[in-house]
Amino acid sequence: MTHQTTFTAGGRSIRITKDLRVPMRDGVELAADAYTGDDDAPRPALVALSPYGKELQALALTMPPQRRPSPMWDGCIEAGDIARVVDEGYVHVIGDLRGSGASEGEHIGNYNAGGVPLGQDAYDFIEWVAAQPWCDGSVGMIGISYFGSMQVLAAAERPPHLKAIFVSGGHYDFYETTYHGGVMWFMPRAAREGRGGDSGWAFTDRTKSRMLENVPADEVAARVAERLADPDVAAWPNLVHTLHYPTHHEAWFDIITNNFDGEWYEERNPITLARNIEVPVYLQIDQGRGWTVDGTIELFEGLQGPKRLDIGSYPPMQSRPWVEEHDKMFRWYDYWIKGIDNGIMDEPALNVFVEGSREVVSAAAWPPKPVEHRALYLRPRGRLLTEPEPMGVEHVATDGFFQAPLTVTDRVELLTWSTPAFEEQTEMIGPGAAHLHVAIDQDDTNFILRLWDAGPSGTRQLITSGYLKASQRALDADRTREGDPRHPHTRESVEPVVPGEVVEYVVRLYPFAATFLPGHTLVVELSNDEPLVDEHNSLLPPDAFHLPVGRPVTHTIYRDARHPSRLVLPFTV
Repeated sequence: MTHQTTFTAGGRSIRITKDLRVPMRDGVELAADAYTGDDDAPRPALVALSPYGKELQALALTMPPQRRPSPMWDGCIEAGDIARVVDEGYVHVIGDLRGSGASEGEHIGNYNAGGVPLGQDAYDFIEWVAAQPWCDGSVGMIGISYFGSMQVLAAAERPPHLKAIFVSGGHYDFYETTYHGGVMWFMPRAAREGRGGDSGWAFTDRTKSRMLENVPADEVAARVAERLADPDVAAWPNLVHTLHYPTHHEAWFDIITNNFDGEWYEERNPITLARNIEVPVYLQIDQGRGWTVDGTIELFEGLQGPKRLDIGSYPPMQSRPWVEEHDKMFRWYDYWIKGIDNGIMDEPALNVFVEGSREVVSAAAWPPKPVEHRALYLRPRGRLLTEPEPMGVEHVATDGFFQAPLTVTDRVELLTWSTPAFEEQTEMIGPGAAHLHVAIDQDDTNFILRLWDAGPSGTRQLITSGYLKASQRALDADRTREGDPRHPHTRESVEPVVPGEVVEYVVRLYPFAATFLPGHTLVVELSNDEPLVDEHNSLLPPDAFHLPVGRPVTHTIYRDARHPSRLVLPFTV
């Protein structure tokens, strides 16, 4: 039942209307809370939608923002600073998606990909909000991550009263949200189940598995058997448990059993939907989690209407409750919703923060500067040099490492190569590639590369990363360019590795922007599992790592004249 309360903070009163019922076109009602000023004047509204629960978002009124590695950081409090939204003259409306929280209906699959399109629900929700007496008919949206993806799904449906969106840290290519270079990422498990710094979805018994609901039982059984036969999956208890008891982890079950890209993920890919979006879009992303930078740039390039993109500075995790980027957001909405000519549309469409120099580079499109991809070659004694190896394989010792499964060791083996100290500022902006000539003694492994800027004092910062499952090394010839490799990651493109065969693996390095200052070095690390603790991982939630390789693998890296293992990086010119 709807009821009102008042919250007072800093001498300001916020009127809270709890448990509004918002009808969808199929008769299902979603639950929502509205936060507004203590007067009755209609205001524009900012809508936030997710399965994380509107009650969790209400903590933004009482909990100071937490930064990683605070144990109070909760990745799901993402709907924004309620008090500031109201203070800026907007109504903040926070809703529970169908099948979650206090809403009716079923939620089937990750992003409800097996049920009613979430964009359709968002359309109905926005139009209902616009018709309320406390709204002046103008609506924007708010929130990061899942909330951000919901903004894109909503805008693609073109609700008439949606005037603009502001998206920070959204997830776009849904395959890349769960598999990086074909390597499973554990963070979606945390977001669903509430583990390692996340409260998770506001669970109800109406959250269903898309696989169990929509796929024949014999096909599901075959897919489960196939996944259990993968040594990586079989060595990880949580995955084995989920595959045997899927109704306890329904969305995670769907992800585990769909480890290849294709129609399952592409059906409602927000990047694919970008061409349908007409409202002005402001995108923001911070460096440090490369796959989100990659997807944000791809979405930006697909948008046809008024748009802006800010690529911000490291580190990658914003505070929770989320309060960053509000200044930019309100400038955007003041222009497009309130009609205030604040000059935002006279500014460059793209702003990129460059690590190292700490400069902001502005331009009309990505990349913001002309780029020349140049090679840095893996050479003896851990060196990374501009000149290739002149000697043949018979004269050059290989590099290599043996990685035991993490079931029997807690040691992650790393190979490193580094440049000489830079003598002058050297700027790189864009994606890159690693060409690695490697033989392994198994039929599969992971390649994980991480590039660091190492200072003369010994401090270092992650610049970018790349992931590739060896059996998914096939390249998309139509999309691949020098320094910008693309992999289809489809079932049809899988190429099991022949043990002992030397293969060239081309790993995509996610887009980045960095200047290496004099005295600094570029260091590249190669492993097949992620280090359990380091300067970067300590900033992330505990579950934000990838599925380890579950078999012992010996990796032999060739770097001779015949096998020029190298990085290809985007030097600005």
